[in-house]
Amino acid sequence: MNELKGACIIGQSGGPTAVINASVLGAIQTALNAPQITRVLGAANGIKGVLEGKLYDMGMEDPVELELLKFTPSSALGTCRYKMKNPDVDPTDYEKLLETFKKFDVRYFFYNGGNDSMDTCNKISKFMEKSGWECRVMGIPKTIDNDLFGTDHCPGYASAAKYIATSVMEVKHDACCYDTGMVTIIEVMGRHAGWLTAAAALATYAGAGPDLIYLPEVDFDMDTFLADVEKIYNATGKCLVVVSEGIHDKDGNFISEAKTNSNDGFGHAQLGGLANKLAEIVRGRIASAKVRAIEPSLLQRCATHLGSATDAHEAYLAGKTAVEAAVAGDTDKMPAFERATDEEGNYKCEMKLLPLASVANFERKVPREWINAAGNNVEMAFVDYALPLIQGATGMKTAESLPRFARLRKILAQPCCK
Repeated sequence: MNELKGACIIGQSGGPTAVINASVLGAIQTALNAPQITRVLGAANGIKGVLEGKLYDMGMEDPVELELLKFTPSSALGTCRYKMKNPDVDPTDYEKLLETFKKFDVRYFFYNGGNDSMDTCNKISKFMEKSGWECRVMGIPKTIDNDLFGTDHCPGYASAAKYIATSVMEVKHDACCYDTGMVTIIEVMGRHAGWLTAAAALATYAGAGPDLIYLPEVDFDMDTFLADVEKIYNATGKCLVVVSEGIHDKDGNFISEAKTNSNDGFGHAQLGGLANKLAEIVRGRIASAKVRAIEPSLLQRCATHLGSATDAHEAYLAGKTAVEAAVAGDTDKMPAFERATDEEGNYKCEMKLLPLASVANFERKVPREWINAAGNNVEMAFVDYALPLIQGATGMKTAESLPRFARLRKILAQPCCK
């Protein structure tokens, strides 16, 4: 394939993670060192920044500050939840993108996100090809939900899983120190896939885990749940429950009472308040218990201080691989992780490329055989899967014992072409 020269755009989309900036760093540093890429641009707030022509010149950033991105939480370039329409129905947004690409001579586009973001990449790739504008488009995986199809795991998941496991262990000790009866319910993120909630089983493996775990992969029955809680409470005087925000009944209705009228940009219902609802119901069933509801909320995805070094390294590798593959001639693909073992039988991660069409809008769920028959806990097979992913402390930089996060200048780039 002929060498393609031009600028690249790197953007972030959807919910942030503790390592999404590590992926961006991998892409930025690799692109800055690629002779085929003439300028490295960062999209302000994802695809919205591209539509508006609001792009940052990443070559103007201090390399020392860029390096700090590896352990900086949230989305350093800014993110968005913006669903682009089918270009065959309404090509307006795609025509704006093409205009921006031409103004800045963009020949490479990298988008870091989850299922919907991979769909966006796929649509952009097809539109640019149809329009005759040679441009290589690559998705870079990201999601604490761990539900992207075709990859063993997703960047961001392991750090969030480590946070959940650690927090559950800490709550377990706190909830058991009184001589009074107590039921504690922790609500964890996860709309349709329970990977993050299942991470509470790592706490059990470490000796201080929950009594019950409920995932959205199994239909939730309120009467059975109350019987489960009451049985454990009557036997021990305590009960710790970890539950996914997306649990639903046999008809598919979310148990959460806070299923609001608002949706995100992709039409997904905003969930929350499940732990409080379950706590209220448990209070009515077990009058003698003190019942607490805990919702870690955003802490699950931004807790870099508890990040996994393995996660950060692999996230960086995903961004690096995307750029290297595009420069080599690949397009309309996403780097994915494949689990392997070294000569000593230890875990290692290998990279592969997947067509975006095979990834977009498909959700990978926790295998049913990794959930116990009663649907109220997780089997050891899940622990064996997740444990290698959370290994290592990040060694993040600090200043006066506080995290030293990246401080980008965010200098706006000017178009190079009329």
